[in-house]
Amino acid sequence: MEQTSIKNRVVGVDISLERTTYAIVDVRGNIIAQDYFDTDQYESVNEYVAALSERIILLTEANGGYDTIRSMGISSPSGNYLTGCIENPPNLRWPGVTPLAAMLRDRLGIAVALGNDAHVTALGEHVFGSAHGMKNFIVVSLGYGIGSCIFSHGEAHLGADGFAGEFGHACVVPNGRMCGCGRMGCLEAYCGDKGIKTTAHELLAQSQEPSLMRELDHISPRTICKCCEQGDKLAIEVFRRTGHILGVAIANYASIVDPEVVILTGGISKAGHWLLDPAIEAFDKHVFRNIRGHVKILSSSIDDRERDVLGASALAWGIKEYSLFK
Repeated sequence: MEQTSIKNRVVGVDISLERTTYAIVDVRGNIIAQDYFDTDQYESVNEYVAALSERIILLTEANGGYDTIRSMGISSPSGNYLTGCIENPPNLRWPGVTPLAAMLRDRLGIAVALGNDAHVTALGEHVFGSAHGMKNFIVVSLGYGIGSCIFSHGEAHLGADGFAGEFGHACVVPNGRMCGCGRMGCLEAYCGDKGIKTTAHELLAQSQEPSLMRELDHISPRTICKCCEQGDKLAIEVFRRTGHILGVAIANYASIVDPEVVILTGGISKAGHWLLDPAIEAFDKHVFRNIRGHVKILSSSIDDRERDVLGASALAWGIKEYSLFK
């Protein structure tokens, strides 16, 4: 019988709008090495794939060799695990359908799995984070966009075509703000990065009340949060309104799914109690009474980038090994 060596490492890749982080991860979830580069410096997806492939090869060769890599997992906005494609992303600069998993597989010669960023985040929470040991939970990712993933009986629910969990594009205000997806009134248009900034600008325009936000060079969820910490009433109101809408939306979600917990992740979740308190208050008022008090809303306890790279590595371990070099 021919003796073969077992490959004991994978590559995890997390693609966000600003940066792409890639890492070598071993079977115990240890990050052996990692690096990153700016995602948006590549207008062409072909140039992006070439750059990512070259960087992965350089990193692996400097840390044990490329022949130790079993497979690769990728987290991406608008990623579809069932097709391996990034499909019609509203925020990435590559339009249409991009078969990213196949492009990287053909270039690197190893198995590649691609998942939606919320799906991979949930996988990371399930294996390494706050949902460890849970079988039924929801992860909601709050950032530039809003995504979610449902875990049911220990498995991610992806839907018939791989698009389950597009929570950010649930309508919360009929005929409301225009969303990046082209529809009106989506949750993302109120509780995503741009939505929170819009709320801040609306409040500043509607009120003559003094506010530290008027002095900011750049209004963002992070700078608004800093104003909250200094007692700014209008800034606190921005997150109160945001949290209220988010809490009502999560209440509807939980009433349908009946999860053990809803875990909030992403940069906006770092607003802490300014966002969480009004969200929980609205959630408790609107959730189905039979599950009120049974479902918790938590903020993720681990670093977002580390978790998402590890989640991508878990995705990689779950696919059948393949290599052009065998």
